[in-house]
Amino acid sequence: MREFWQEIKSFFRKGDIVLLMLCLATSAFGCLVVASATNAAKFGDSSRYMLVQLGATVIGIIAYILISSIDADVYSEHRGVLTVMAVGLLLLLIPFGTDNNTGNKSWIPLPVINIHVQPAEICKILYILIMASIMASHQNRISHVRSVTHMVVYLGLVAGVNFLISGDLGVTLIFVAIFAGMFITGGVKMWWTVGGIGAIAAAFPIIWTHFFSEKQKNRILVLFMPDVVDPTGLDELWHTTQSMNSLTGGGMLGQGLFNGNRTQGGQLFAQHTDYIFSSIGEELGYVGCIFVIVLLLSIIGRCIWVGSKSKDYMRRMICFGAAFALMFQVMINIGMCIGVMPVIGLTLPLISYGGSSIIATYAMLGLVSGVHARPAPRSHARYIRAPL
Repeated sequence: MREFWQEIKSFFRKGDIVLLMLCLATSAFGCLVVASATNAAKFGDSSRYMLVQLGATVIGIIAYILISSIDADVYSEHRGVLTVMAVGLLLLLIPFGTDNNTGNKSWIPLPVINIHVQPAEICKILYILIMASIMASHQNRISHVRSVTHMVVYLGLVAGVNFLISGDLGVTLIFVAIFAGMFITGGVKMWWTVGGIGAIAAAFPIIWTHFFSEKQKNRILVLFMPDVVDPTGLDELWHTTQSMNSLTGGGMLGQGLFNGNRTQGGQLFAQHTDYIFSSIGEELGYVGCIFVIVLLLSIIGRCIWVGSKSKDYMRRMICFGAAFALMFQVMINIGMCIGVMPVIGLTLPLISYGGSSIIATYAMLGLVSGVHARPAPRSHARYIRAPL
């Protein structure tokens, strides 16, 4: 415990301050655009949203510092505990879960403080650590059947439990994206990736028929057959059309914060969460959108840079896992707003309103800061891992 407090005290000397500053800049911009998006009359008192956003940012910074102060080897030594925690959190959705007006049973209400927590956000961090630990234990034979099977089983356990209980396709796909990114960058032979894609293609008709709801199917099909799926444009295409109108309505410089026609009129669906990128486009124009993308790409790039500088396999995989989680979420959210990705309810990291998402993102990036502070294990003995 004394060593842990010493690590906390040395955070500003050893932790990744550059990454933290990038996060704070993104959060500050996020608070500004959320304040504007919730200024519409339909939201009532917008100060409530700002209190949650600011409070989550403060808690997120604390989580960033605390997690940054923990040696990555500690996680590796407690993989079983992390797995039990991940599955246990998801199982809490069975008795306590609610959809929180999202259509997915992904949230647990905390009545005392009147907020909702999304367990999958925490599980996302735990899964990165579990996957990195598994891959590190097999690193000497990473492409062996036993190694790949071990990784796939844990993906199926965490992602499968999440999807079966919550029905949240968006977060489930984040787990898959983390797996795919770490799998490819971890040195697994390419023929495993090709085989995996083939297996998914072969199983897709079964998955499509038995696991996707009619609503989820239509959200995907409308991208390819809009005139067939939604000929009137009043169902699946409605939100995408409104999003595109807002996104393009601001031109180069936008209509100005607190002045967007659709945003301030409350005509844009989920304009403070899923479609906040469209609200930014309307009020701050293409310049504002590019600024957001640059901020987020800088954070992702920093994660990759820190990971590439570490000579330890597990630490490198942790950084790459965090980078792929963010990359996938940014790609899907922006793609959803411009009508090239299905609407699956993923927020824009550190920009969209949402306490769980903000805290979890800071905590996840705290893992990267921890790698920056301790890029290699403390002892040579812990660096060499025998294959399992």
